[in-house]
Amino acid sequence: MSAPQRVLVAMSGGVDSSVAAALLKEAGHDVIGMTMKTFCYSETHGSSKTCCGLEGIADARRVADALDIPHYVVDVEEDFTRDVIDDFVTEYAQGRTPNPCVRCNSTTKLPDLLARGELLGCDAIATGHYVWIDHNAEGGPALHRGRDVGKDQSYFLWAIPRRVLPRLLFPLGELTKPEVRARARELELVTADKPESQEICFVPTGDYRDLLRKRLDSSHPALEAGTIVLQSGEVIGQHNGYAGFTVGQRKGLGGGFSDPMFVVEIRAETREVVVGGADACSSTHMVVDDLNWLYSPPEVGNRLLVQIRYRAAAVEATITRAEADRLDLQFSTPQRAVTPGQSAVMFDGTRVLGGGRILSAGVRPS
Repeated sequence: MSAPQRVLVAMSGGVDSSVAAALLKEAGHDVIGMTMKTFCYSETHGSSKTCCGLEGIADARRVADALDIPHYVVDVEEDFTRDVIDDFVTEYAQGRTPNPCVRCNSTTKLPDLLARGELLGCDAIATGHYVWIDHNAEGGPALHRGRDVGKDQSYFLWAIPRRVLPRLLFPLGELTKPEVRARARELELVTADKPESQEICFVPTGDYRDLLRKRLDSSHPALEAGTIVLQSGEVIGQHNGYAGFTVGQRKGLGGGFSDPMFVVEIRAETREVVVGGADACSSTHMVVDDLNWLYSPPEVGNRLLVQIRYRAAAVEATITRAEADRLDLQFSTPQRAVTPGQSAVMFDGTRVLGGGRILSAGVRPS
């Protein structure tokens, strides 16, 4: 960020992207703000205060005005619906648990931002993610975890196209969230004390099942009644749709057991939700597909760090099988609730190597 550049900044209307734009301008860059309209707000029933809602667009424009930078709103609803919302619904319909923010960053936000930046004559694009890039690293630009461990967002960026890395800037990578808030207050930005959205942006009601009911036929198996069973096959209860469950879930399984019970597996083909005790929810290995590498792909025998869900600590795992479209990994210690559909992100220290979607997990005989 030393030499002045023309930079297109993704501005969601939150404090992070606001400060990212402000820091870039302060550093002498020619900054342009852009907000992406990702879905049709008139069809949503609930809050418009999500990160991509109407209030977000208005706040982004107010910040851009305060910083005296151009601001554009672009409609990416068609691409977002195809690549993110449709994928979200399809995954739940198959009994899997998706990561929509991963899909958005990799298929919609960053590729689209880069393309629009090129049309505007920009040298780089930037976002308010808490990560940083070493542009002089061996083997090409290296994406690293953010300094703020509690806010690190590298988990959501493993699937971005590798070709985008040389053009990316992340101004908040070396900052903590309190430091970002303080900087926003110093600049008197309207977003300085804006609460963080805890919702999926296209599920403003807060219940993803509302979206599934809207987009799936009412007779779809994912929304139909089925059985809750033990691993032995014994039926112990009924459910109103397996799409309401995820591996590792404890609530909503009924009572009457001496020990806590958890969802172990979702069998979409038979509409069964399989439950068991804590031990049954542990896995010694997993299979990952839909791979994307930001660095040279690892090989069989390589030991690396793997993060299997957001907010979880990375754990050691060894690659036991490596193909172009899938990896098998053995955990150093058993891991609980390894969930099909979630991301498995792989690291060498703090550097993001790449990742994939969890296809399956289980206990491998010793």
